[in-house]
Amino acid sequence: MRLPELRKERYTVRRRNGLAIEMDEQENSTVNSGEKQAAVRIGMLGLGTVGSAVIALLWRNRELIQHRAGCQIEVVRVAVRQLDKERPVILDPRMLTDSAYEVIEDERVDVVVELIGGVEPAYEYVMRAIELGKSVVTANKELLAKRGGEILDAAKEKCVDVYFEASVGGGIPIIMPLKQSLVGNRIKRIVGILNGTTNYILTRMTKDGVDFAAALSEAQMKGFAEADPTDDVDAFDPMYKIAILASIAFGYRIPLDAIYREGIRHIGPADIDYANSLGYVIKLLAIAAEHDGMIELRVHPTLVPKTHPLASVSDNYNAVVIEGDSVGRLMFYGQGAGGAPTASAVVGDIVDAARNIRLKARGRIPCVCRVGVKVKSVDDVVSRFCVRMKVADKPGVLAKIAGVFGAEGVSIASVVQRESDGKSAEIVWITHSTPYRSLREALDGVSSLDVVYSVGKPLWVEAD
Repeated sequence: MRLPELRKERYTVRRRNGLAIEMDEQENSTVNSGEKQAAVRIGMLGLGTVGSAVIALLWRNRELIQHRAGCQIEVVRVAVRQLDKERPVILDPRMLTDSAYEVIEDERVDVVVELIGGVEPAYEYVMRAIELGKSVVTANKELLAKRGGEILDAAKEKCVDVYFEASVGGGIPIIMPLKQSLVGNRIKRIVGILNGTTNYILTRMTKDGVDFAAALSEAQMKGFAEADPTDDVDAFDPMYKIAILASIAFGYRIPLDAIYREGIRHIGPADIDYANSLGYVIKLLAIAAEHDGMIELRVHPTLVPKTHPLASVSDNYNAVVIEGDSVGRLMFYGQGAGGAPTASAVVGDIVDAARNIRLKARGRIPCVCRVGVKVKSVDDVVSRFCVRMKVADKPGVLAKIAGVFGAEGVSIASVVQRESDGKSAEIVWITHSTPYRSLREALDGVSSLDVVYSVGKPLWVEAD
């Protein structure tokens, strides 16, 4: 990566987050046979944690990246909000601007890398870049989940590339395997831990017995959670990500309002304790599956058997399990967020975009998603469930509750009573597979019994 027109100047990257490298201006080096190759020039929107890590990675592994791309990759212009802000990387001030359009409309820029997040003004910036015939790399999950169809249609019309590997799993390669390596498979199911913040919180609650508020506070202090954690703990973040994965896996545009979403704010130590005693851990899972032409889409806390491969995914790590009709079950695991892991995915996309520009092969994998997806109502989704309730501690109570369950066609797999003060007892029921509608109707009936004092929010149970 060359810093243009700065042949005698020297720049350093400060030591921060383990990065310590020096940036010196060099002459164009050669690739393969020694013949000079045309450079692909990058314009970046955003120079925060991820943007700075992208710059650092492009420089640290510049010779390897150049060899693999078949050309030099130069960052020539960067848009930032504050020109005088201290950053992990130091670039010549002439490269910086506080106008995104100065980057997008710079005639030197071949690829626009969008790292500012949010829907607006990111959508306008990306569409302008496409309009000008420039390829785009983005890590913006919310933008893709909400406006991805329009963006990809515009890219197809202009025959340019839009890459977004970093939008779902941080450093985990998942988009490209779905689009290329697994393209011959009929994907049957995707289930994943797609949010590192909530996984860290649930890990602390499980391993150390802290409550939700304390675990969230710790996550915020460590930089795993934002000051406003709504997107994470209320499950918007994994909802965006499963929408993106489902659209690729099943070939349909996914409306966000069709996805059942439930966060983790209501999970308490008692839920964690009961899950552990029954052989489960609680994880926030994002699930997409196709059955008989219908797609089910849901994000919610789930009891996961300790023998399941996702049960051991702890702290701020992510993992995705994909089931294909030919390949069987695959699991992708790694760091789902953070500057360096996310930069790895962004740089991979930049290299792919550069290759396509060099070989005049842009737009070779266009979006093929259809509209008119048939999404199964969450009421019709069949699953096992776990329900905790406080009841009167006297004979006949279990029979009354079981009678209500039975009347709604809900079969009980097991029941556990652990706490009693002589007047009331806490009971946990685990059902056999049943439609969610049947469970809700059964719980409405149970709640009306005079021997039932309270009914907790039901938890979904994942099969082994």
